Amino acid sequence: MDFFKTLLSIIQSTTPTSKIERFKAFYRLYRDGAFCLSEEAEAAVVFTHPSYAPFCEVVSPQEVPKRRNLQSPQGQIALLHAIAHIEYSAIDLALDAAYRFRGLPAPFYDDWLQVADDEVRHFEMIQALLQRLGSDYGALCVHDALFEASMRTAHSLLHRMAVVPRYLEAGGLDANEQILERLSRLPRDAMLLSIQEALEVILREEIDHVAKGDRWFAYACAQEGRDKACYFEIIDRYYPATFARKRTINTCARLEAGFTCKELNQIASQQVC
Repeated sequence: MDFFKTLLSIIQSTTPTSKIERFKAFYRLYRDGAFCLSEEAEAAVVFTHPSYAPFCEVVSPQEVPKRRNLQSPQGQIALLHAIAHIEYSAIDLALDAAYRFRGLPAPFYDDWLQVADDEVRHFEMIQALLQRLGSDYGALCVHDALFEASMRTAHSLLHRMAVVPRYLEAGGLDANEQILERLSRLPRDAMLLSIQEALEVILREEIDHVAKGDRWFAYACAQEGRDKACYFEIIDRYYPATFARKRTINTCARLEAGFTCKELNQIASQQVC
């Protein structure tokens, strides 16, 4: 069975149900050793649109619904839909890493398929909460910033590992902590407690995802003879002056994921550790 062709077909699945079913079947076979990594695989496709385009209305980030009142069903749906979209996009990001970058050590593919498996579980967990509120993934409009980032870094493992896990997903560690803090200040109800529990699971497991990105970023640096300090140069190329605007970070989670105190002080533009 062709590893890369199968991954391509899963990434291009046009519904969440088909993507998840096909991935789970593939991942069972992969862990059983049914797939061989071919050195003669066809070149990776550069996608022109995200896999969720057939069932989500894609708009600019500024047009995505705001999640102001988390005590209202509408506010909870907006929050959960935004998280579901991140998790669904993250499935494709993890699968794309395994599909796109060839000739790497076997643990690279093990790592990103394990991440994809986690992201599938996260998506299903958030989707179930959305459905409890009478909604579904695809009910609200979304942006494609994560997809765009993956395609802009499709040419380079070094850039992909810097931008996606070490910048975007690490930023998710910060955002998750802030949402949990906001939820902790609200009156308790069953849905808010369920959302909080789901976010706590996601936060714990996303630390490991960022750590995997850190490990393969270090590997790519070594392969190219670069120092890890090139991280800031790479991020500034894609997101100019972004760290000058960064103020609140999840210091503990980022340290656990592989960031150094020197990096975190530079990211936060102040002494944080």
